[in-house]
Amino acid sequence: MRTTPCRASRSGFAGRRLQVQAAKPAVVGRSAKFVVRAKEDKLEPEEIIKTLSEKWEGVENKSEVAIIAGASLVFIWFSSAVVSAVDSIPLLPKLMELVGLGYTAWFTYRYLIFKNSRKELVEDIEELKSKIAGATIGEE
Repeated sequence: MRTTPCRASRSGFAGRRLQVQAAKPAVVGRSAKFVVRAKEDKLEPEEIIKTLSEKWEGVENKSEVAIIAGASLVFIWFSSAVVSAVDSIPLLPKLMELVGLGYTAWFTYRYLIFKNSRKELVEDIEELKSKIAGATIGEE
C-alpha cells in the first residue's frame, strides 16, 4: 500500500493524503481491469504542530533560518511586483512570449532533435551536477 497526495480538486480531496491500494485484477474479456480503493488519511492539527515544533527544535541556527525565510518572502513579493509592472506595459508581455517561443524553438533544434546533441546535453547536465554536488566518493 502506498500513500500519495491527491490532486483532484473537484472531488473535495485536494491537498489531502490518501492511501491507495490496488486490488487483484479482475479479468473482463481479454483485458484486466484494476480496482483502486482510496482511504482518507486524517491529518490532525495537533500532529502537524507537534511535527513542526520537533523540526524547529532540531534546527541549530534558528536566526539564520528566520532570516532566510524572511528574505524569501521579500523576494517573492518583489518578484510579484516586477511581474505586475512588466505585465502592465502594453507590448512587452507579447514580446516576452515571442522571445520565449524563439528560445524554445532554438533549444529544441540545438539539443533535442539530433542524437549527438542530446548526448552533449546529457554530458553538460552531468558536468553541471558534478560541479554543484562536488566530487563523489569514488572520484576522489
